[in-house]
Amino acid sequence: MTHLFLALIVGFGVGIVVGALGAGGGILSVPVLVYLLGQEPHAASAGSLVIVGLTAVVSLMPRAREGHVRWRDGLVFGVVSSVGNVLGSRASLMVDAHMLMILFSVLLMAVGVFMVRKSCRMSQVGDAGTVAHADSGSTNPHRSVWLLVACATATGALTGFFGVGGGFAVVPMLVLALGFTMREASSTSLLVMIIASAAGLMSRIGTSVSIDWGIVIVFALASMIGGLVGAPASRRMREVVLTRLFAGLLFIVATYTMISTLIEMLA
Repeated sequence: MTHLFLALIVGFGVGIVVGALGAGGGILSVPVLVYLLGQEPHAASAGSLVIVGLTAVVSLMPRAREGHVRWRDGLVFGVVSSVGNVLGSRASLMVDAHMLMILFSVLLMAVGVFMVRKSCRMSQVGDAGTVAHADSGSTNPHRSVWLLVACATATGALTGFFGVGGGFAVVPMLVLALGFTMREASSTSLLVMIIASAAGLMSRIGTSVSIDWGIVIVFALASMIGGLVGAPASRRMREVVLTRLFAGLLFIVATYTMISTLIEMLA
């Protein structure tokens, strides 16, 4: 009963973050499932895909009505990243659980640093939306399709390997490599997360990983409600604020995950 209550409360908070930032579901739900709800890391990574995918579905609806979702790019990115997702999912099963969590935290730190640098450039210009378009060339129709494919494949491999829906990697990739504004990236990433979560779950069919459906369903329902609450909140935030909040989230989760994993290893 205690675990169900924790799943309900934390799930709602995770949903708010996903709805507002277009990310955070997996990077929050995996540590929560492992360290607060006592699940084995591989099972937690599989369960998080269910949670993230369902939360992204409900969070995408208000973003779509606002016109911030770049459907074509999102669909292409999502489908292509599914290939890397399958490869990453299979590879994760061959990695020690503690090492998986350490690598996860290191990656979050690295992505956070890049997002902070991006926000600093935004502040120097003074208008987040303008700089995002001006220095990235995101509207350039001649942007290399190979860049899109490479970014999508790499992102898919990361999301599959760490068992997260992809927002932690998709949003920075869309912003830093493909030139989306933060608002476009956080919205379009929800579409990519849905596709990535579905692919990650399908790749786990036939493996020894089992999902604790009771906890996962309660967590997912609460997260979906939180997603509906968080999505409208992003409209009132400037691009630079969204970027810094995203980076801050990465640093917090990375630090907590690293410390918790090291304590477990030394115990």
